[in-house]
Amino acid sequence: MSAADSKILKTEPLKNEDAKWTKLILTTYKDPKGSTRTWEHAERPTRPKDSLVDGVGIVAILEQESGPEIILQKQYRPPIDKVTIEVPAGLIDAGETAEQAAVRELKEETGYVGVVSQSSPVMFNDPGFCNTNLKMVHVTIDMSDPANQDLKPELEENEFIEVFTVKLANLWEECTKLEKEGYAIDARIGTLAEGIEIAKRWKF
Repeated sequence: MSAADSKILKTEPLKNEDAKWTKLILTTYKDPKGSTRTWEHAERPTRPKDSLVDGVGIVAILEQESGPEIILQKQYRPPIDKVTIEVPAGLIDAGETAEQAAVRELKEETGYVGVVSQSSPVMFNDPGFCNTNLKMVHVTIDMSDPANQDLKPELEENEFIEVFTVKLANLWEECTKLEKEGYAIDARIGTLAEGIEIAKRWKF
């Protein structure tokens, strides 16, 4: 059984009152010239009231003798009907910081226990389409920690996640190869790979 075994059975319109995770909004606004305009967009109604952030993406780095490796996941995504290459990620629970959510989600999805090193500013995934946002939280994983020797993910009943690692220095090449194999590349991991290539090119 793998993420690739999933398939779409049907698609149909969804009424706002039946939606749990998203809703459609029509916003009326005034442009710089004073003209009244409208914009159709989606909103995520699940953001905790005590948080400014919806969720986290996790840049989880394994400390290996052969060089750092990043933890990636394969997960089927119905909106695009493809298995997607992603970083571990998840929504923030009420009362959690982004950093606490990252450590929790990493353990639940991969089994790894890590330590937060830094977090990004709040970033908006697709601001022309929806209001959802996230922080990218960087987590270091000590492979000498006994907790990281016998991994026990805590996946929910509807989660089918395949975890693998890639050498950080080869991330761009690996994304290119995986795309040719038919996988979709999540923008978060694709942008990280591109950033590494830019750093190489300009010798940062």
